[in-house]
Amino acid sequence: MIEIVSPGPYATVQDLGRPGYAHLGVPRSGAADAPSLCLANRLVGNPESAAGIELTFGGAVLRFGDSAWIALTGAPCPVEADRRPAGMCAPVWVPQGVTLRVGAPREGLRTYVAVRGGIAVEPVLDSRSTDSLSGLGPPALRAGTVLPVGDAEQQTAIRVDSAVQSPFSSCPSVRLVLGPRADWFATDAAGALAAGPYEVATETNRVGVRLRGTTLERAREGEIPSEGMPLGAVQVPPDGRPIVFLADHPTTGGYPVIGVVAARDVPVVAQLRPGDRLWFRPVPGRGVRT
Repeated sequence: MIEIVSPGPYATVQDLGRPGYAHLGVPRSGAADAPSLCLANRLVGNPESAAGIELTFGGAVLRFGDSAWIALTGAPCPVEADRRPAGMCAPVWVPQGVTLRVGAPREGLRTYVAVRGGIAVEPVLDSRSTDSLSGLGPPALRAGTVLPVGDAEQQTAIRVDSAVQSPFSSCPSVRLVLGPRADWFATDAAGALAAGPYEVATETNRVGVRLRGTTLERAREGEIPSEGMPLGAVQVPPDGRPIVFLADHPTTGGYPVIGVVAARDVPVVAQLRPGDRLWFRPVPGRGVRT
């Protein structure tokens, strides 16, 4: 068992989500930065799909009721186990009764904690992920929450000592597939979207990242009938300020979508904190994920 002494600003249990239920109005959810969770799981010998803990801006304190192998990936944070420094991106042995302290990240926003055996809360619709929009899955973690851990003996052997993550940028360039509703905007809207960086606003969460910058002018009045919304959709409400949809995004929406962030770049957007900036780089389309 792992006891949550302090969850930090916001912490949830996440795996790779519950795809395939969008037609029922159920979001995919899952880790906002799925590659980081997958890496943490590989480091401790778990399947990539095992559930771990997603920390938003660090600050968590965890107490281990049993000895365990763990790994932390994603936004790099200072980590202490029993008040001794512990590393990121490497398997770490945590003895029984030890307290793990995770500080605030130097860069990035979300840090992942994988434990050998995986977090074994009860699945809902084939996933253990917390969905902040629909309320499915376990509630957000709070002080006193106790998380069960799966059987570590059933996992594959730990075969690596460390891994390397790409550095986090506070002003990345992300690929954008234009459409499907680009025709709802003025002819220069796509150029305006790509012409300068947008700043991440404070109104940002697992549902989406709201941006500040050049407002996008519409060519049509009114709204469209609700239609399906994919992961990474750049939806534009009447105020003209784009919103990039993340893991807990709604399955449908009535504001036009000017483009969709390439699936590989969605985790990059998910690691941006308020005040960071990003550039959109239009590219030819190859399909999107829901």
